[in-house]
Amino acid sequence: MVDRPSLQKHIERSLSESPVTVLLGARQTGKTTMAHVVMSGQPEAVLYDLERPTGRTPLEATPELVLSGHNGLVVIDEIQRLPALLEILRPLCDDPNIQARFLLLGSASPDIVRGVSESLAGRAQFIDIPGFSLEEVGTSEMRTLWLRGGFPRAFLAESDDAAFRWIEGFTRTFLERDIPALGVRVASATLRRFWTMLAHYHGQTWNGSEIARAMDTSPKTANTYRDLLAGTFMIRVLPSWHENVGKRQVKSPKVYMRDPGVLHHLLSITSMNDLQSHPRYGASWEGFALEEVLKRFGEQNAYFWSTQRGAELDLMLFRGGKRWGFEFKCTDAPATTRSMHIAIQDLGLEHLYTVYPGTERFPMAQAISALPLTKIDQAFR
Repeated sequence: MVDRPSLQKHIERSLSESPVTVLLGARQTGKTTMAHVVMSGQPEAVLYDLERPTGRTPLEATPELVLSGHNGLVVIDEIQRLPALLEILRPLCDDPNIQARFLLLGSASPDIVRGVSESLAGRAQFIDIPGFSLEEVGTSEMRTLWLRGGFPRAFLAESDDAAFRWIEGFTRTFLERDIPALGVRVASATLRRFWTMLAHYHGQTWNGSEIARAMDTSPKTANTYRDLLAGTFMIRVLPSWHENVGKRQVKSPKVYMRDPGVLHHLLSITSMNDLQSHPRYGASWEGFALEEVLKRFGEQNAYFWSTQRGAELDLMLFRGGKRWGFEFKCTDAPATTRSMHIAIQDLGLEHLYTVYPGTERFPMAQAISALPLTKIDQAFR
């Protein structure tokens, strides 16, 4: 068990401010565990798991009668399996006599976000539940978290081999059960092939036409597969930032595997020795460090930047009315590059951090610092 006090506090604050709180994230990232932790402090809390007949049947038969009969916390797990409940919740949230608060858990963001936004506008808050973060597991576990990823059962496994056996089982279940349960009709072997291919493009600019040719399909189908994996929190589609700076800029997004353990499994990497000798070693670090920064500081207003002539920035965040840059370098001695100085000048960055796997923070140049990932909380200072 890994305590997640910041996440718990965030959820409890949301429940006190809004009638509905929606927890979103990939399956097996700990949403249900967090719900049980929050429920433990509320004696009248009740849980409806829509994957089980005992939880689903009463909410299919008489949902309004069942939900209106509660005065405490009501947790509904796997809400995407019964989206019609969102329409039932709207009048309940507006009823001044209802004392209940609703905590909804979902694993497929597009449908849930759209449904909640349309049905519960102004009544709901969203909280993303990622896998374990470095802040939660401790900086001494950085290598384990990087190799195995943040899915709790993989990270907490007895060995690396056990972790990757769990990840294999997870990916099979995801492809063979979870995707069909969402009403998506695509062969599991086809989607697995696409997913594996995407792992080799991890950290690269999206080129739908190239991937479509490799899979002997259309760019539209490749985009559909990409959006499906993004909507189920398996990959991150990082948008590009472009503005009128007098240069031709890349407008296609970048694509990353969200969880490094899943990335390594798809690349047949099962140990740190395998990873360190793999051609995608640097890209693996980039994705891992990127996710840790976004877990720590939020995903809002996050972009990458690149020009047709080769200048680029791995990540730009807008915070406090200023622009902050991040480069991710898997080296013990990061050095400045011409691209960094161009990014600072063209984008007007307040500061640029080179995030690396070392231990010491030090200045590299004017407005550029090397910052260990283990000290990422020192950013913006």
